[in-house]
Amino acid sequence: MTRSPYSSSVSRRQFLALSAGAATTTALAAAGCSAPGDGVSTAEAAGEPDTSRTLTKIGLDYPFTQLPLYATLVKLSTAAAKQRDVSLLTTSDASSADTQATNLTTWVTQKVPAIVSFPMVFEATEAIAKRALDAGLIWVTYGGSLEHQSADIQFSFLKGGTLLGEAAAKWANEELGGKGKVAFLTDSTIQLGRERTKGMIDAFTKHAPGVDVVAQEQAIDPDTGLSKSRAVLAKHPDLNLILGVTDAAAYGGFKALQQTGRKATDAKTFVGGQDGAAPSLLAIKQGTFYRASAALAPQDIANAVVEVPLAVAAGKAKPSAQVPITLVGHGDTARIDDLLAQNV
Repeated sequence: MTRSPYSSSVSRRQFLALSAGAATTTALAAAGCSAPGDGVSTAEAAGEPDTSRTLTKIGLDYPFTQLPLYATLVKLSTAAAKQRDVSLLTTSDASSADTQATNLTTWVTQKVPAIVSFPMVFEATEAIAKRALDAGLIWVTYGGSLEHQSADIQFSFLKGGTLLGEAAAKWANEELGGKGKVAFLTDSTIQLGRERTKGMIDAFTKHAPGVDVVAQEQAIDPDTGLSKSRAVLAKHPDLNLILGVTDAAAYGGFKALQQTGRKATDAKTFVGGQDGAAPSLLAIKQGTFYRASAALAPQDIANAVVEVPLAVAAGKAKPSAQVPITLVGHGDTARIDDLLAQNV
C-alpha cells in the first residue's frame, strides 16, 4: 500500500524498525486478561460457552488526536467500556506514525490484552499486529483490514461514498440542469479512503455525466482541503461542487469557496463530505451550500470499539463490525441534532 499523508517523515523501514523487538514478559493477568473460569466472561453472560478468556482491559489507539472526533471517541468508548466492567487505555500519537509504532510496540511488550488500532501505515503495521497475535493478544483493526488481525471495525466505506455521490448528482441534475463543474477531494492511501473515493466518484459520474470533473485532489484534513480547493478555484472560479472523502477536507473546500467570494447560501453551489463531523453538520443545519454528509454516529463507533474485542475474547464466530452510515442533508434536523449531541 502507499504511504499515508498523515505521516510527514516516516518510511516503511523506519516504521518496521520501531516495531521490532517487542519482548513479551508481563504476566497475562497483570495486563487485564485472565484464564477461562476467572470471573464471568462475555460469552457466559450471554448464555454461550466461553471458548476463550475474560477481557477486562482494551487499548484504543486512534492516532489523529488533533481531530475533534478523538476526544468524543475516547469519552464515549470509556463510558461503553465501563458499562461492561472493562477499563480503556489510550495512546497519544499526535498524528505521528513513528509515535504510533512506539506506543503500539510498548502495548505489545506490556501485553495489553486487546488492542484496537487505526493504523497510519497499514502495510508497516502488519509487523506489530503479527507480534501481538503471536503473544496471544487480541488485535482489532479500525478503519480497514490487516492480514494479521483478530477482527476489524469498518464503516461501510463504499456505501458512504456512493450515498454522497448520488445525492450530489441528483442535486446537479435538478439545480444545474445536469451541467457544471465538480472537484473531488480524495484519498488513495488506505482502504477507507480508496473505497470512499471510488463510491463517490463512480456514483456521481454515473448519475451526472454532463458535469465536468475538473479536479481530483488528495486531501483529508481542513487545511489541505482549503489549499487544494483554492488552487482549483483559481483555475475554475465557476466551480459548482466540491465533494470530499472526509467532512474535514470538504469543510476546507467550503471555507475556500466563501473566502473567494461565494455567499454561504449560494443556490448554485454544493459541498458535501463523509463522516458526520460537527462543523459540517452545523453548516448543513444552518441551510448553507454545505448540503450533505454521509454521517457516522460516534456512539456506534464507540460501541464497536468495546464490543468487537469482547466478541473475539468470547470466541464469537463473526466478531467484526460494520458501523452503519446514513446520508443527512437539509431538512434532517432531528438526525443532525442527535449526531451533534453525541459530538460533545
